Amino acid sequence: MKQDLAISVSKLTKRFGAFTAVNEITFDVKQGEIFGFLGANGAGKTTAMRMLCGLSFPTSGEATVAGFDLFRDAEKIKKNIGYMSQRFSLYEDLTIRENIRFYGGIYGLTDQQIKTKTDFMVGQLHLQDQINKLVKSLPLGWKQKLSFSVAMLHQPKIVFLDEPTGGVDPVTRREFWTLIYEAAQNGTTVFVTTHYMDEAEYCDRVSIMVDGRIDALDTPIELKRKFNAPSMAEVFVQLARKAQRGE
Repeated sequence: MKQDLAISVSKLTKRFGAFTAVNEITFDVKQGEIFGFLGANGAGKTTAMRMLCGLSFPTSGEATVAGFDLFRDAEKIKKNIGYMSQRFSLYEDLTIRENIRFYGGIYGLTDQQIKTKTDFMVGQLHLQDQINKLVKSLPLGWKQKLSFSVAMLHQPKIVFLDEPTGGVDPVTRREFWTLIYEAAQNGTTVFVTTHYMDEAEYCDRVSIMVDGRIDALDTPIELKRKFNAPSMAEVFVQLARKAQRGE
């Protein structure tokens, strides 16, 4: 893998019996890049992301993530990435403090590191008065921001975000993207899926999957130019119309 690449993928494929969910996708992601990974329901993007996170074993192809081979080093990949799932991934019956302590332990942080990062995180999110409250008592937007911060707890080289802003209001979505920008500026590569096409405009580059293949990949500006479209939403619609399979 080239030194400036966080992810390198060549002809990566995932089949389930006779069904090919991901069909020979090839792309690279640069270190520190915000990379949008888009596709309609059933396009294969979540399956592809799960492979890159070491959660699903590929059928064929090649890939390196954070410098580790996807086929040989899946466990090492898991230790060097952060992951925020489409569904809220913290424990709602634990307090904010308990969640941070629990995940800090999983990531192998020392007690002092966990304390330091807890103080920093709750300060950054302005949750000092909420730290001993159960997570389930928080509004959805705060839960999502907390979940992202916990995924960043161990300073991963890459963070994978699967529709992280689903269901939250526009103001909270913008605040969430401020956290994403800060992570990228600090050198973390951000790999994000979203259904909000305005968020695609915030990415450095965007790929769009259709029926298991990557049909387009470029900067938002270039994609709009290539498709003679006023917005990424229109680019997405033009490509999604080609889809042959549903959800």
